[in-house]
Order: sequence, then C-alpha cells, then structure tokens
Amino acid sequence: MSKTKLDTLLSSLKFNDQGLIPAIAQDNTKGDILMMAWMNKEAIEKTLSSGRVCYWSRSRQALWKKGETSGQHQDLVDLIIDCDRDTILVKVKQNGVACHTGRRSCFYTSVSENGDCTEISNVEIDPKDLYGNKPS
Repeated sequence: MSKTKLDTLLSSLKFNDQGLIPAIAQDNTKGDILMMAWMNKEAIEKTLSSGRVCYWSRSRQALWKKGETSGQHQDLVDLIIDCDRDTILVKVKQNGVACHTGRRSCFYTSVSENGDCTEISNVEIDPKDLYGNKPS
C-alpha cells in the first residue's frame, strides 16, 4: 500500500483520546471470535506491511506483535473497518491459541440468565508452557 493510501486510511479512522481503536480478532476459517485488543496507527501500519497482526499493549505501553513471546501468532487474512470507522475486525489465521490463559479464545466464560458463570472451553496449552515463568 502506498504511503498516501495508508495516510488516507489512517486519517479516516476514529481513534480514542489515547490514539487507540478496538480491534476484534476473528478466526477466518471457523468464524469464532478469538480476542479483543487495541491498535494504534503504528500497529495498523505494521500489521498491513508484515502480514502478522500487531497490537498496542496498554499495560506495557508498547507495540505487541501477537505471538512474539508465546509463538501463538496471527497471520492477517483481512482487515475490515466498521461503518462508524471506530472499530476494526481483523480476520486471522490463528497459529496456536489466542488467549494468554492457554485457551483458543479469550471468550470462554458464559453467563446464564441467573448470573451463573460457566467456563465453556478448556485450557489447551498450560500458560507456563507459553510464557515460562513470566506473568501472563
């Protein structure tokens, strides 16, 4: 993508006061929602130029190339912008699990009408195996 087209795209997006936009990651084949994270302009640029999904880590205040430490990376299939231009849908080929808890998806707790919570997916990889002794 040319610099002009990229600049036009980025200037059309509605970032929040911190310069971030929500990004929802969806498995391109299965259609399940894997996670929600944040992107800034640089994360979008790196994602589009590299084909590997990159986010902004609010806790680390740094770019976060998904899978950099765990090996559970996301290959970009498509980047879709919603009608209000304030949310991004990132269709990905997920390599491994998406969640730092070792589950395929970060969305694994179902809440019933009476408020009971049930875990609806199992841990596939022990987080210690993903990150060693680092906190997740």
